[in-house]
Amino acid sequence: MEIPYTDLEKTTLNGLIEEFVSREGTDYGSHIYSLEDKVSHVMKQLGKGVVFIDYDAESSSCNIVKREP
Repeated sequence: MEIPYTDLEKTTLNGLIEEFVSREGTDYGSHIYSLEDKVSHVMKQLGKGVVFIDYDAESSSCNIVKREP
């Protein structure tokens, strides 16, 4: 189920994004970005609709997912 990012409190959204960008295996190429840069990048993607927050009721968890064209 898609959760509009605008429905989340700022601290909740920020925590969700921080957890997402700090996961092992997340590939940002050869450039090193700060946590703030990564969070900002994901926020821009959410704003543009490139990615969305997906809530899985079965596992009671959220994930940030790339929107399929």
